[in-house]
Amino acid sequence: MSKHQIYIQRCIDLAQNAKGKTYPNPMVGSVVVYKNKIIGEGWHQKSGEAHAEVNAIQSVKDKSLLKKSTIYVSLEPCSHYGKTPPCADLIISHSIPKIVIGCLDPNPKVAGRGVKKLIEAGRKVIVGVLEEKCKNVNKRFFTFQQQKRPYIILKWAQTKDGFIAPNNQQSGKPLWITSSASKQLVHKWRNEEQAILVGTNTVLKDNPQLTNRLWEGSSPVRVVLDQHLKIDPKAAVYDDSAKTLILTSKKNTSQIANQNIVYELVDFKKNLPKQICELLFCHNLQSVIVEGGAQTLNTFIKENLWDEARVFIGNITIDSGVKAPTFEYISKASQLIKQDILSYYYND
Repeated sequence: MSKHQIYIQRCIDLAQNAKGKTYPNPMVGSVVVYKNKIIGEGWHQKSGEAHAEVNAIQSVKDKSLLKKSTIYVSLEPCSHYGKTPPCADLIISHSIPKIVIGCLDPNPKVAGRGVKKLIEAGRKVIVGVLEEKCKNVNKRFFTFQQQKRPYIILKWAQTKDGFIAPNNQQSGKPLWITSSASKQLVHKWRNEEQAILVGTNTVLKDNPQLTNRLWEGSSPVRVVLDQHLKIDPKAAVYDDSAKTLILTSKKNTSQIANQNIVYELVDFKKNLPKQICELLFCHNLQSVIVEGGAQTLNTFIKENLWDEARVFIGNITIDSGVKAPTFEYISKASQLIKQDILSYYYND
């Protein structure tokens, strides 16, 4: 790796410390280098708080060295006033002569304006170091900005013989196909993503809470498909532990008096995944885990509207039941979690 690549890789590593905590902002890392030595570093830790460049510059003990240093940042410095002042202005005010940037910001409010401001101030700017890696760190943000929809993660667990549930499952008592370690990992994902989506049957059979209870951090917004409002208002998804979007075709939605419950009308006869994506975009949700059931998952697969799939295969068989989604893709990576196999798929 070149010198620039080494320092941008450090920015990427720093950025990922805040996974799940910066929405709606991207994850960004930054380092300040003087004579081939890092003298300051930081990352954007939470939305509304200081950006990566601010934290990196503030961490430099001898500020006089900034005039002779290079600042590295994984994403283009912002050029506009939001909850915080522009980072491009801060870099200019400290007379930092050279800026190396991983990739440009796709947000129309930035989109090259930060680079332009730095160049017009007489700074030397290099763009495009480990560019694809930097984009991948913020694949949710890039998908949201460029495709006007959330980043979609399909997730399910299936038995060794290809079923996701028994046929005569007792209501409210789901079959646990995977280990407790896999369950904890799923809760970690819930902290990292902004929304989680299930269909009516999943709620009726499993009564899931869909919150993060086994990992530190927040819970995602729950998105529930309930065309005919069949779900009991006493179901766990109606509690006040997280915000819930109910997607329905019924207009009479006044029976729930809870500010955390939001009803949205959709046409279940038309392209449902597309409508879901449009609604989640309007709610400013950059990512969603589609967790089931099989019908809901198959609908997204049929429309080829997904970015990533995470599939567990548990170490049990049940001989018959609800078939796992039809999925004919090649796994790009897999790992063993106790006796479970977790495979990752990417829709390139």
